[in-house]
Amino acid sequence: MVLIYVPAGEFLMGSADSDPDADAYRDEKPQHRVYLDGYWIDKTEVTNAMYAKCVQAGACAASRNTSSPARSSYYGNPAYDNYPVVYISWNDAQEYCAWVGRRLPTEAEWEKAARGTDGRRYPWGNDWDAGKLNSRDAGPKDTTAVGSYPAGASPYGALDMAGNVWEWVADWSGGTYYAGSPAKNPTGPSSGTYRVVRGGAGDGNRWNTRSAFRAVARYPGFVGEISTYWHGFRCSRSP
Repeated sequence: MVLIYVPAGEFLMGSADSDPDADAYRDEKPQHRVYLDGYWIDKTEVTNAMYAKCVQAGACAASRNTSSPARSSYYGNPAYDNYPVVYISWNDAQEYCAWVGRRLPTEAEWEKAARGTDGRRYPWGNDWDAGKLNSRDAGPKDTTAVGSYPAGASPYGALDMAGNVWEWVADWSGGTYYAGSPAKNPTGPSSGTYRVVRGGAGDGNRWNTRSAFRAVARYPGFVGEISTYWHGFRCSRSP
């Protein structure tokens, strides 16, 4: 995996009151400034081939389903080695990141890597562009190989931060957390029931692929319904 460095500094996290697409999503507000220490984050989502190495080493559980939304043969099929691993629980993702000497990114780390410092709505800017990501508007209704949309790169060069697969982050879900979130290196609520996924997926739209969008994705060990076909992840680490 190639890692991207995100330097220390402040960024705008969450959605502004002026964003009409965020009106229904109060857990994205208030928009606030957050300072993060520098960190590294995976350039792409973890692929089938990468994840399979952890399984072969006995450190990870195999993907619970070898298909994908529109393909009967996916995980374990060499044709899709460079595609994101899916049908992954939060626990699975955590185990993989630990095995490779990294960790899941916090929500704040994920969001800064996706949108940079200026509060833009998408990795590439403020305007929706279906040609810059894998979504329901222009994608194949399934995953695409990681890095297939270089024009949709974030300001730091991270790829597929919008669309393709939902990505697990470290934080517990907390609907009012932003109202009292620490201004430096926030790590989310201290406890909870559900973890969060970010970034939208290949079945996503212009609303839920925004960099500020927060989705609750069941409890950490949850894998068992069709929606988890779209759950993948990337890892991060401190310097």
